[in-house]
Amino acid sequence: MRSARRVAGVDEAGRGPLAGPVVAAAVILDPRRRIDGLADSKALAAPVREALAPIIRARAVAWAVAWSDREEIDELNILQATLLAMRRALLGLPVSPTHVQVDGDRTPCVADLRFPCTVEAIIGGDSSVAAISAASILAKTFRDAMMRRLDACYPGFDFALHKGYATPAHLAALRARTPSPMHRRSFAPVKCGPDPD
Repeated sequence: MRSARRVAGVDEAGRGPLAGPVVAAAVILDPRRRIDGLADSKALAAPVREALAPIIRARAVAWAVAWSDREEIDELNILQATLLAMRRALLGLPVSPTHVQVDGDRTPCVADLRFPCTVEAIIGGDSSVAAISAASILAKTFRDAMMRRLDACYPGFDFALHKGYATPAHLAALRARTPSPMHRRSFAPVKCGPDPD
C-alpha cells in the first residue's frame, strides 16, 4: 500500500539582522488537526505568534528547528547559511517528508538527504501555504527567544528589543562600542565598528 504524502513546510527567520543566527523550521501539519490563525509570522503580532507556537508544536505530525550561527553566516554568506539551516531542520524531523515546500525562490539541496523527497520553492508561501506559515512562526518565535537570552550575555546592544535588526538604536550602539561576538562581521554596518575618538 502506498504511504500517505507528507508535506513539510520550511521557512526561516533572521536573514536580515546584523547579529545572531539565522533560524529555520520545518513543519508537517496534520490535516485532521486544524490550526486557526496561521499566517506569515511577520504579519502577526508577537503575542499572537507566541500563542500559536505551542499549538503548532502540539498538533503537527512533526516539527524541527535548526540554525546556522554567526560564524557560518560570515564564512558561507547569508544565503548559503540559510539553506544549511533549512537542511538541518529537515534532517531534524522525526517523520520523513515525501515533499518539501520552501518559502521564497531558493531551496536547499535535498538530493543527498537520508530520505527521498521532492522540493519546490513558493514565493509568498509563508502567507499562502499553512505548513510554511507554521514553520515561519516556529522559526521566528524560536529566534526571538534566542535573542532575548543573548541580550543578557551581551549588554549594551538591546538584542531583546530589536532582535539584532538594524534599528537606529542598534546602529548607534555599533558606532559607540565594539561589536559583540554575535555580530555578523560580513554585514556592512558591523564592519564599520565604533567611531574613532
